[in-house]
Amino acid sequence: MADTKREIERKYEATDATRLPDLGRVAGVDRAVPRGRTELDAVYWDTPDLRLAAGSLTLRRRTGGDDEGWHAKFPVAVGVRDEIREPLSDTLPPSLAALLRSRVRHAEIAPVVRLLSSRDVHHLLDADGGLLAEVSVDTVLAERLAGEGSGATAAWTEIEVELADDADPAVLDAVEKRLRKAGVRPASSSSKLARALAETTPVREGTGRPQDAPRTAGDHVLAYVRKQIDAIVRLDPAVRRDLPDSVHKMRVATRRLRSTFKTHRKILDRGTTDPLGAELKWLAAELGLDRDQEVLDARLGARVDELPDTLALGPVRGRLRAWSAARRTGSRRRIVDVLDGRRYLDLLDALHALSEEPPLRPAASRKPAKALPGRCSRTTGASRPASSTPSRCRRGPAGHRDARGPQGRQTRPVRGRGGPPRPRQARRALRETGQGAPVPPRRPPGQRRRPRSAAHPRDPVPRGGRDRLHLGAPVRPGGGRGRGEGARTARGLGPRGRPRTEGGSEAPVSGVRWMVTPAGSRRFARCLPHRSSHSSKLCSRMCRSPSSTSAVS
Repeated sequence: MADTKREIERKYEATDATRLPDLGRVAGVDRAVPRGRTELDAVYWDTPDLRLAAGSLTLRRRTGGDDEGWHAKFPVAVGVRDEIREPLSDTLPPSLAALLRSRVRHAEIAPVVRLLSSRDVHHLLDADGGLLAEVSVDTVLAERLAGEGSGATAAWTEIEVELADDADPAVLDAVEKRLRKAGVRPASSSSKLARALAETTPVREGTGRPQDAPRTAGDHVLAYVRKQIDAIVRLDPAVRRDLPDSVHKMRVATRRLRSTFKTHRKILDRGTTDPLGAELKWLAAELGLDRDQEVLDARLGARVDELPDTLALGPVRGRLRAWSAARRTGSRRRIVDVLDGRRYLDLLDALHALSEEPPLRPAASRKPAKALPGRCSRTTGASRPASSTPSRCRRGPAGHRDARGPQGRQTRPVRGRGGPPRPRQARRALRETGQGAPVPPRRPPGQRRRPRSAAHPRDPVPRGGRDRLHLGAPVRPGGGRGRGEGARTARGLGPRGRPRTEGGSEAPVSGVRWMVTPAGSRRFARCLPHRSSHSSKLCSRMCRSPSSTSAVS
């Protein structure tokens, strides 16, 4: 049966002349006890193209020490790895081979590096004699067994500080502070295998250079596609180990990859991506069986916790756990069979081939601002000018279209489908950059409009020309607004709706006197009953109704 251990450790550079300082003076440590020297012989296995090492995974068979056997290590965070152990045997245990299948697939694994280590161990104990951490000084001799640099050797000395089970991680910080005062510095390599491969691989010109940042639209799309492919491969061992939320994360990666294929059909050839999308849909459906049961368990457990004790009669929670375990046993077995099947491995091979030799179309060589849709620039990480980003991409934190501008104002995006901005769009662009008047914020979705008072009921006012009565069509003495030539004549307007009196004179209409706006002025008029100038949109019915206002003589 495999044993899992969470390994939290830090590595430091050392030389043959390096001596450990007095670690008994470290904060929280009562004393440091030497445990003697141990000889270790470890053989690391990998594929010919070092797939496991590329994913920061290690597989070794080690003899010597208290934990000899087969060890597979999976990275969790910086300095944190999960170590899965199997008893010592001549062949690779099937359980470890299954956990590495998403990386290895159809390739063969073989020994690549051998490490001979002489380890001097010290235990850091607290006042009660409990183990806080294990400090070891390792003198390592590495030999390359296969691949480039076969037969090459390397030697170094390093210090490892491994946190004990259930110990406070602050102990590692205190030990590191003490080591730094003694002149010891953190190691540049994350593991012994990584350092052995780096020091035994021959250096060639043009290797080891950092990759250029994505420039074209195809570079950005491929970077995102490779990220999702790596997520599927990386989450495969977590799904097999039944880690929390692993199935959900893997389904999310498959959906994102399918969406990328559908969205960027101008970048990637559909002849290659459409069959992959169908296979990804099949994989997501198979993973959904276990995910549905997981969600159902969480909801039922939350509902049971909300029940008062008087209503929860009997072992309700125990029965739910037994029922869930029985149902999940079948779904878990089906998922493992899918991940071990040939169809799934062929899908991983096809995704790897797509990543190595992408089927790019001519639009992939264009700039991201021109080739990528605006809603996808954020997803792929492509930078786009603010003026070229469609309005649907620039939403606020709550999903509203209004966003805080550089001056802290509520701004709205420029609408339109490209081309030179229209006058209204140009004015909005000035407001967004802070050079124009701020745009009032829109009403958030779901918020009701403020109720109108009785003095200002809803009554839309038609717009007029520059020299019309801009406060709307006056009401006839009989009630509503009239239409046609007779109505215009009754209002004192000409055939085109122009006032018969011009030059700022007063025009009596329906018992209410108005100040007529001269031609060429702005759309504001003097409302004599209100004794103020305001826009036609802000004028209420009481300005036009002869029953609610008195004529001004």
